[in-house]
Amino acid sequence: MYDTIILGAGASGLFLGDLLKKNYLIIEHNTEIGKKIKVSGGGKCNITNKVLSPKNYDGDNKFIRKTFEKFNNKDLLNFLKRNNLKVFKKKKNQYFFESSEVLLNYFKKNVKNVLLNTQILGIEKNKILTSKGEFKAKNIVVATGGVSFKKLGASNIGYKIAENLGHNIKILKPALVGFTVQKQEEWFKKLSGISFLADIKVGEYSYKDNVLFSHRGITGPAILNASLRWNRGKIVIDFLAGKNMFYFLKNPNKQISTQLPLPKRFVKEFLDVLGVVDKKIKFLTKEEKEKLKLFNNYEFAPAGTFGFEKAEVTKGGVNTDEIDEFMRSKFSPNIFFIGEVLDVTGELGGYNFQWAFSSAFSAFLFLSR
Repeated sequence: MYDTIILGAGASGLFLGDLLKKNYLIIEHNTEIGKKIKVSGGGKCNITNKVLSPKNYDGDNKFIRKTFEKFNNKDLLNFLKRNNLKVFKKKKNQYFFESSEVLLNYFKKNVKNVLLNTQILGIEKNKILTSKGEFKAKNIVVATGGVSFKKLGASNIGYKIAENLGHNIKILKPALVGFTVQKQEEWFKKLSGISFLADIKVGEYSYKDNVLFSHRGITGPAILNASLRWNRGKIVIDFLAGKNMFYFLKNPNKQISTQLPLPKRFVKEFLDVLGVVDKKIKFLTKEEKEKLKLFNNYEFAPAGTFGFEKAEVTKGGVNTDEIDEFMRSKFSPNIFFIGEVLDVTGELGGYNFQWAFSSAFSAFLFLSR
């Protein structure tokens, strides 16, 4: 009989195991720990962000705020510093490791009780059913993550466990993912490979960052963040990232495409879509100038997303109304849910790792009593 069994050897499960130190077991269905850690942040693991607020997340603000009151970005950075895990602050206030192996090696050294390559079949009271037999524990922590990145071994077992306990699962959707396009935006695909700074608005949210056109539609950091807030309907793109279109059209004897701070290939394609000939600015009609305003305010409704296979995270999950401040199930007080399996999803920039560690720490506060 273990004090605690943790299901999942991702960031949240490994961190909790490291905090608990003794009489715990981590059960993981993959053949190695932290597969998602390995590829995050381009292999450098963007661990957290200097700016941290519930506003950076899709989920219940009150629940998220209470969690960060127990363990926030400063607490995480202090933890890393105490353990000689050096991080670097890069653009947009993100903190990275030199390599994700820095964090993985720390966990490999300090988290010893891990049973790999073991399928989790379900839970019966204080008993875990697996492909390698039954295991008993006083407390069980579900840290199995979401269903995105299936090639990294993503599984829906955490949601099944929650449902069997009577929990409601908020609808699962791909998030931090690119958009596919409808027929009207097929021209996006002709621009595959082109990237530049833009401003994306979706509802009350706005993201200024790079967009990237692809053979499937449109992606890039600004689009990935927008996908977190998008359900259905239109989004708005300012291709000039806040700079007024007519600010650049001051020289009447210059061609439109030579005056805009955008890739010429994009400008020419977009002008064609607008039905405006690329000509000297002095020859523009009033009607054509009106059309050019769409460089600052182009609306389109995505057809959908690139799906869970390309999504960095899963939006939705276990309803946090049914979870207490220590991540315990309100229906089964010996069962805890942490990390991505919960209905809390962060923007790009280290926010999802921060949530993994913060939610694990909240569970630790109760489990260590």
